[in-house]
Amino acid sequence: MPWLWLAGAIIAEVIATTSLKFSEGFTRPAPSVVVVVGYVGAFFMLSQALTRGMNLGVAYGVWAAVGIALVAMIGTVFLGETLTWVQVGGIAMIIAGVMALEMGGQR
Repeated sequence: MPWLWLAGAIIAEVIATTSLKFSEGFTRPAPSVVVVVGYVGAFFMLSQALTRGMNLGVAYGVWAAVGIALVAMIGTVFLGETLTWVQVGGIAMIIAGVMALEMGGQR
């Protein structure tokens, strides 16, 4: 069950982060509300994952890695941003680091 809470936290955070681009420095009300609600929801859901037994390091690592990868893909596919091979390699290393964190904690 904590993994479902973490997945919800990641989705909320990715939506909020993407909305930052559209808020234009919090000058546009609708995207600005999405940012605030999204981040509040993300932290609430992250806290629920932690309350249900997920380790902090694993939860935050997975949140960061998946969030970075999703935001980078959204930026590339929908916002016309570019990703270099160096950036893709960096994202892969972040994901590998989180996997090492998770596998290193298993007994």
